[in-house]
Amino acid sequence: MEEQAAVPLDEVDRRIIAELVRDGRMSVSAVAAEVHISRAHAYSRISRLTESGVLTKFTALVDPVKAGLKSSAYVTLKVSQHSWRELREELRAIPEVAHIALVGGDFDVILLVRAEDNVGLRRVIFDTLQSMPGVLDTQTFLIFEDLDTR
Repeated sequence: MEEQAAVPLDEVDRRIIAELVRDGRMSVSAVAAEVHISRAHAYSRISRLTESGVLTKFTALVDPVKAGLKSSAYVTLKVSQHSWRELREELRAIPEVAHIALVGGDFDVILLVRAEDNVGLRRVIFDTLQSMPGVLDTQTFLIFEDLDTR
């Protein structure tokens, strides 16, 4: 994985990003008004932030319980050396995996897994994750309450 250089950001860029994180559906005109710049200037800044990869996508945040995903867990994986590249593509293909992070420490990967119920959660962990080549061990941390910080 090649390291990417940071994109230089100024205060206007940071304010635009903050507004779009707060409400990704915000129009360019609304962003411009909140940041106190012209619409054309906001449009060019948002385009530059998108083209440079700072802004990667615009999305909606979903309440998992209201969307029918009543069981969630963080699952840590210990993986065999050199298996990450193949494993990450397999993990991306699992619909219940909401987030994947390669980390350092006592384990190698942390997953956020969301399922309709405990049966579905158990199926993903025991039948799918633990049977994947390259996965040496898993540990599961059930989530009792989710708090969105945005």
